[in-house]
Amino acid sequence: MTRPYPRYLALLAAVLSLTAVAAMAQSDDLPSAPSATLHPKPKPAPPPAPPAPEPKAATPAPTAPASEQSATNKAPTDTDNTPGIIDEGGAKIISRVNEVSVVFTVTDKHNRYVKDLGLSDFHILDNDKPVDRLELKHEKDLPLQVGLLIDASNSIRDRFKFEQQSAAAFLQDIIRPRFDQAFVIGFDTEPEVTQDFTDNVELLTNGIRALRPGGGTAMYDALYYACRDKLLKSPQISSVRRAIIMVSDGDDNSSHVTREEAIEMALRANTIVYTISTNFPGGGNGDKVLQRIAEATGGRAFQPFQLTDVANAFAQIQDDLRSQYELAYRPADFSHDGRYRTIAITALHKGLKVRSRSGYYAPTE
Repeated sequence: MTRPYPRYLALLAAVLSLTAVAAMAQSDDLPSAPSATLHPKPKPAPPPAPPAPEPKAATPAPTAPASEQSATNKAPTDTDNTPGIIDEGGAKIISRVNEVSVVFTVTDKHNRYVKDLGLSDFHILDNDKPVDRLELKHEKDLPLQVGLLIDASNSIRDRFKFEQQSAAAFLQDIIRPRFDQAFVIGFDTEPEVTQDFTDNVELLTNGIRALRPGGGTAMYDALYYACRDKLLKSPQISSVRRAIIMVSDGDDNSSHVTREEAIEMALRANTIVYTISTNFPGGGNGDKVLQRIAEATGGRAFQPFQLTDVANAFAQIQDDLRSQYELAYRPADFSHDGRYRTIAITALHKGLKVRSRSGYYAPTE
């Protein structure tokens, strides 16, 4: 009698083989884990290239004079470390002259600009100590780098169109072709550049018109970004005047940085911030925030009583930018420690008010 076991064993092996194939096919159809990322298979590496012949030694190119070096190559600080030459590969500081430059305005008790004062009319302290090697200029024709930051959140929807028109008229009046430059940023839950640096007023106007209201308010993020990524990184061959005009209700609810971090970045960019409140009539809690930002950077906080006053605020900012003094000095006991240092400028004549930034950050080694 023939034993059936070999036939059964062969049949059982075939069944097991088919089951394994089906299981493999089913496993290929399973979705990947949410964190999985599909990567294409790497192509085989090409054969190594033969070694290149050693290049001949090149004659070093002459170094451009310090006056031709772009200020983009300077470290982002508030002191003038001349000449701060930095190659594309990294920092290469030749020498340092620790000189602070601060812009300020002087008004009388009627809020009229006073433009004919000299060094003997002021008392200046840096970190509560007298300063040395003073130089005072009444600069009204320096090139401008202006950032226009417009709140495009839902909270200002009903007054948005008029603010756009006022902002466009301001840029048309203040930007001089081939001399000044400006950029436009709208912000709701995040900042959006609708027009980068240009002296073309038509492009700037189009950038303002492209803004659409909606979403939350990330005002601090917008100010931080404008100072760090636009003004600090902009080419600056000669002296310029930097300013940001921010139109908002001041009620931030979406930023990742704090108010003080935004102010710090404005100080590092040596930027004056002017604020125009949209909390009219009656004001609001955001006005105190806007005032804090403006005063810390040497700017002004405008609080219009009605919508039509927004245009007047822009006109006053234009006058302010053309009526400033520039003070350059060397601080006492200065060190490159990155710490905050205070500035106090006082007019010695009774009834005069000085508006300047409250301090700056020393550079680091």
